[in-house]
Amino acid sequence: MAFLPRRLAAAITFAFVIGARLTPAVADAQTAPPLPSRADSFKFAVIGDSGSGDPPQYDVGARMKDARATFPFELVIMLGDNIYGRQGPQDMIDKFERPYAALLSAGVMFFASLGNHDSPNNRNYPKFNMGGERYYTYARRNVRFFVLDTNQLDPRQLAWLEGALKQSADEWKICYFHHPIYSDGGRHGSDVQLRVALEPLFLKYGVNVVFAGHDHIYERIKPQKGITYFVNGSSGELRKGDTRPSGMTAAHFDQDQAFSLVEVAGDDMYFEARSRTGKTVDSGVVHRQTSGQAVQP
Repeated sequence: MAFLPRRLAAAITFAFVIGARLTPAVADAQTAPPLPSRADSFKFAVIGDSGSGDPPQYDVGARMKDARATFPFELVIMLGDNIYGRQGPQDMIDKFERPYAALLSAGVMFFASLGNHDSPNNRNYPKFNMGGERYYTYARRNVRFFVLDTNQLDPRQLAWLEGALKQSADEWKICYFHHPIYSDGGRHGSDVQLRVALEPLFLKYGVNVVFAGHDHIYERIKPQKGITYFVNGSSGELRKGDTRPSGMTAAHFDQDQAFSLVEVAGDDMYFEARSRTGKTVDSGVVHRQTSGQAVQP
């Protein structure tokens, strides 16, 4: 459970939003236009709740390798629960290095966030590229990522996040962490306490897109106050049939493991979710808005 003092949550107010709008969902994702895969675009992949060490995780790793042959993504963001169960040196090999060996040998970098099943010491594991920190930020081209530790969202981390968001002049601001603030997962669902803490900062400083895991499903949420949210928590573990669709559900897939491919080209962010067998289960594009809209508390 994330920690948040009530006095801190109450002090956060809404200001301006520079968010994103989403094009209408395609009725059949299999007929959706493919990712542009432009030579000058920034490409990355998304996995969450991946570190089972079981055959489905290896299958997802193989499909990611296949995808990279035509969609050369530069890095992979990890949404927590990167290692389940024992977390010794051999487990890091069996539950991370071997499933993604082809990507690692090709120079693809993985940038992890911590989940509730991860040892805090995993922030020191070199191949997770966390630099020993529980939360951190990094940038690629016109995109800046903000990586949070939602296992313990204390005042110090919130102050850091606000400072990092405020200083960023990057066109795209993408946050990712483990516990979703919007989710239709039956097991966990939306973490409203985290939403109270984080959403005002996302709105105030123009976060465009948010990725989270924890619920072992894939889901895309309809834009909330201009921000697009994804749940990608089924790259290793799967809770089959666990989605409870609601009015905020844009798309979901809970029948097999899944991962996502993302391409940022100028003011457009294309995305495609694929299953463990390589089937496209969702796709679309987020358009970055460049004008602010006042949002009342």
